[in-house]
Amino acid sequence: MDRPRLPASARPTGLTRRSLLGFGAAAASGLLLPGCSRGRADEPAPSEKAVFSTGNAGGVYNVFGAALSKLVTEVTGVELTAVVSDGSVANLIAVASRKADLGFCTSDTALAAYEGTGAFASGRLKFSALARVYDNYVHVVVPMASKATSLSDLFPNSDAPTRRTVVGVGPKGSGTEIVANLILDRARADAIMANAKLEPAKRLDPDKIQVTRRNLSLQEMADAIQPKERETRGSIDAFFWSGGVPTDPIARLQKTIGFRLLDIGGVAQAIALKEFGGFLVAPIPPSQYGLAQSVPTLAIPNYLIARTDLSDSWAWWTVNTLFRRQNDLVKGVPQPSDTPATPGASPTPAGNPEAGALDPRSAIATMPVPLHPAAERWYRQNHI
Repeated sequence: MDRPRLPASARPTGLTRRSLLGFGAAAASGLLLPGCSRGRADEPAPSEKAVFSTGNAGGVYNVFGAALSKLVTEVTGVELTAVVSDGSVANLIAVASRKADLGFCTSDTALAAYEGTGAFASGRLKFSALARVYDNYVHVVVPMASKATSLSDLFPNSDAPTRRTVVGVGPKGSGTEIVANLILDRARADAIMANAKLEPAKRLDPDKIQVTRRNLSLQEMADAIQPKERETRGSIDAFFWSGGVPTDPIARLQKTIGFRLLDIGGVAQAIALKEFGGFLVAPIPPSQYGLAQSVPTLAIPNYLIARTDLSDSWAWWTVNTLFRRQNDLVKGVPQPSDTPATPGASPTPAGNPEAGALDPRSAIATMPVPLHPAAERWYRQNHI
């Protein structure tokens, strides 16, 4: 097992992102990838505890971050504590303000924070990156009983002029809220354009073509979409979530009210073409949630970020564990035999299939956010 040893010799210098990417793309087939061998590690252990700001309880950020924290703690012998957060924006602020040492965020929020735009227009944040990890998928969840089949069905129109849809858009200031507003604003613009093409007598007041947006956590949205007692509908009609797949609180809805995911491929394509931030158009496979078919949506890369002054030991061991213990991240982290089981808890802390998407050759693609020097060194030492 890769455990801390004596300090290594002088660290290599002069490595640039361009040389990393160029070398990785041109020669990947001839490289020894990490994970093929445990090898010897001379990196010293961290000297003090650290905090990992993850995401909403039950979301992939939280599940993945908790599993990675447990493994890094096991390997280094120094505690890395995973804490719940409101996601990307909160994590960026926590890391930049040194209230957390590590965190997850989406590529679009990382770009905005790095350049001081959008939600970060008041000022740029300083942080570094350890890796690009997996991609988030935008979920637009509606109950199985809902008549909505597209984003346009959430807005009032000439056939349903009194429609009043309440949509959960994630926690205030979260990455989910940012992307939900981006999608809803574009869908509303499309609905207003379609309304303008109708005969004057059938047109609605454009100001009334809107939905009510509510800031709720992931679990609050999963609860709010379910009817209470004798009611026939929940307090929200749909909700957005940007996260890995499967996301447990969403998956569990199939055992209660059942749900569908709206196809947002058209809006996703428009955003991917016009907005810069690493956006992609990709399907959510039906197997992830027991769906009838795959659902096109917007995918957003995720970054593992760190304080710019994070110790080299923490940065190096986190990246090393991320790739060399990848199988454990997928399967879950076995509980030591001498650790008493917590009543009601699983003996194997949850893993997540998203960890299977980790690839060191794409992990270095965190532009424009610079890699932490120790992370950069790890990739070079492993011939990436």
